[in-house]
Amino acid sequence: MADAAARLKGLLEQLLGVPLPVRIRAWDGSEAGPPDAPALVVRRRRAVRRLLWKPGELGLARAWVAGDLDVDGDLYTALGLLAGLVWERDEDARGTAQALRDPQVRAAVRGLLRLAGSPLPPAPPPEEVRRARHLHTRGTDRRAVSHHYDVGNDFYEIVLGPSMVYSCAYWPAPPPRGSLEDAQRDKLDLVCRKLDLRPGLRLLDVGCGWGSLAVHAAREYGVHVVGVTLSREQAAYARKRVADEGLTDKVEIRVQDYRDVHDGPYDAVSSIGMAEHVGAERYLEYADVLHRLLRPGGRLLNHQIGRRPQRDESTYRVDPFIDAYVFPDGELQPVGTTVGQLERAGFEVRDVESIREHYALTLRTWVANLEDGWSRATGLAGAGRARVWLLYMAASALSFERNRIGVNQVLAVRPAGSGASGMPLRARKWAEREGG
Repeated sequence: MADAAARLKGLLEQLLGVPLPVRIRAWDGSEAGPPDAPALVVRRRRAVRRLLWKPGELGLARAWVAGDLDVDGDLYTALGLLAGLVWERDEDARGTAQALRDPQVRAAVRGLLRLAGSPLPPAPPPEEVRRARHLHTRGTDRRAVSHHYDVGNDFYEIVLGPSMVYSCAYWPAPPPRGSLEDAQRDKLDLVCRKLDLRPGLRLLDVGCGWGSLAVHAAREYGVHVVGVTLSREQAAYARKRVADEGLTDKVEIRVQDYRDVHDGPYDAVSSIGMAEHVGAERYLEYADVLHRLLRPGGRLLNHQIGRRPQRDESTYRVDPFIDAYVFPDGELQPVGTTVGQLERAGFEVRDVESIREHYALTLRTWVANLEDGWSRATGLAGAGRARVWLLYMAASALSFERNRIGVNQVLAVRPAGSGASGMPLRARKWAEREGG
């Protein structure tokens, strides 16, 4: 008689000490749990072994990426129900050791071991990156960027759409009243207005991606742009876009570490969704380099995902799934820390705008794009990589919606020696473009 689902549900509830909020469908076809809830589909016993050998988020992620675990029903609903059991209570090794002293927990683990079959730990999926520690050298940063961005430009076109902008859009209204393309164009334009770009100025775009901002700034504002990226695939794509737009006299795309840029000063610097790769220990160096590259009176627009501050910052740890599968060596910090580091480097911070809800809308649109193009996406990048992106983007959308993370645009200036900032007395004229 097929009963794996009931046994698995009972053992997991015994282990966790709370009822499971989702339905379980096991490899033998059995089901157990709330009939109106999304189903957590355990396709193979190997999923249980993954959880036993790596309890918590990373074990679940490995099972998901390998296709051992799936969801039948709305993915957002399932992730929301599971958040309290996984992401909001994920324990470290010390907490796991303490839990195993509980006889009920030990009994549940023994039952799961019997249900799982082979005692050997499954190998992690090939999409997983393993490193000893976060170094943020030029070499490790280059490899991390390659892992994340050199998935294939065709794959990113499916997810991001024609704009090829990989940072949150700026929405006038929720979709479908506002399209992704219009919202991304509005975000690029917002950046240009905050930087007060004008014909003849020089803009350095740090982490230029596929060249969307560089092209927009040169075409619409007449500036000369140097865009730098560590991804060769991004650079090739961006150079073609520049050539197709007839902007080769205004835009130069380099495969270059921002720390190796020495042809300043620039009138403006944009860093859109790049600073998350820098690392906490290197952030002041990052801020110092950008300060050095700006002329006095020049502006910096730093667009960056931030996390909520913790009472004890020493307890912060990088999300294990994102670190292993999405952004190797990526680190988030609170917006207050970012502002403090920029000011320590000599910047004067003039404006901070939170656009957290905009990223949730953007991610939900990217998820819909990926789901609509699923067959082609898996053919281009492989099923494992596509599953990484689906889980990452859906979970991130919920994190933005629930205010677990945010995203902020910080506008800063390098003041002149006299203290002059070059900013108008009423600076927020960028909210809407003139005539818009």
